[in-house]
Amino acid sequence: MLISQIIQEDGSLAVVLREGSEAAIVKGAASTYALAQEAIAKGSSLSAVIAAHGLGQAVDLARLAEEGRLTLPVSHPDPTHMHLTGTGLTHLGSAAARDAMHTKLEGTESLSDSMKMFRMGLEGGRPEAGAIGVQPEWFYKGNGHAAVPHGAALTSPAFALDGGEEPEIAGIYIIGPDGTPFRIGWALANEFSDHVTERINYLFLAHSKLRPASFGPEILVGDLPADIRGTSRIRRDGAVIWEKPFLSGEANMSHTYANLEHHHFKYDVFRTPGDLHVHMFGTATLSFADGITPQAGDVFEIEAAPFGLTLKNPLAVLPATAAATSVKAL
Repeated sequence: MLISQIIQEDGSLAVVLREGSEAAIVKGAASTYALAQEAIAKGSSLSAVIAAHGLGQAVDLARLAEEGRLTLPVSHPDPTHMHLTGTGLTHLGSAAARDAMHTKLEGTESLSDSMKMFRMGLEGGRPEAGAIGVQPEWFYKGNGHAAVPHGAALTSPAFALDGGEEPEIAGIYIIGPDGTPFRIGWALANEFSDHVTERINYLFLAHSKLRPASFGPEILVGDLPADIRGTSRIRRDGAVIWEKPFLSGEANMSHTYANLEHHHFKYDVFRTPGDLHVHMFGTATLSFADGITPQAGDVFEIEAAPFGLTLKNPLAVLPATAAATSVKAL
């Protein structure tokens, strides 16, 4: 079952359920967020709540996407209460590209910090059910103001040294009234980052991640396949300039999702009732590792069969400015 949100002709929001090629509006659903809250209040599953609402008008999601009427598949009434976060070095094969970026100078330790983190995940990232494994790398990207829907531009700031894609799976969560995290579902995500800045020094990772991110356009509700195979590509003037398959899912990871979820939600600040979380689980594939430098106007495309429509976002670059950011005293 896939759910998404569309902008109707009158400007209002509607939730769409898709199963197979058939898609229809969920009756009486103000938003995905409202449906999730209803499911928590009733102690029910999201799918049961949607079934109780019933379906109305059929829609053509592909056509709506072309018209720019697909929006984020879930959003918070106050964007500051949506958190975009993630974790890296979680996928088998992901360490090679990162190690090349972070390799220490000759004559020092033989393992870079990224390789040490990756090895820790291999050795302790898959604990038995109910046990706690090693904690992963973790980073913060921003709040809901940094969330970009399908079709909208991923904007690189003027001071950035790079703006590149990272094709990932994201978990979508809402926090219940008692602080319990509930998973709404899973979505494709583009964890847009500045890889050149990160390569300068691993301590610049936090800077490199403070960028917008896109996710959707649909949320997969239910179980996630253990083996996910997708494709990431970049188009320039309509032509594909780079394309590569990517693997995800627990069969291709050094951590379990349960372990990654624990190490995010173990912090009280991330269990604030009503908040939304979009937590990205890492990648093993990125064009930067192949020497690609995206340019303004390029279009990133990320697709994988379980997630429905392809996630597409053009790259925009803000104009440079010589002025420093100033602070005014009150």
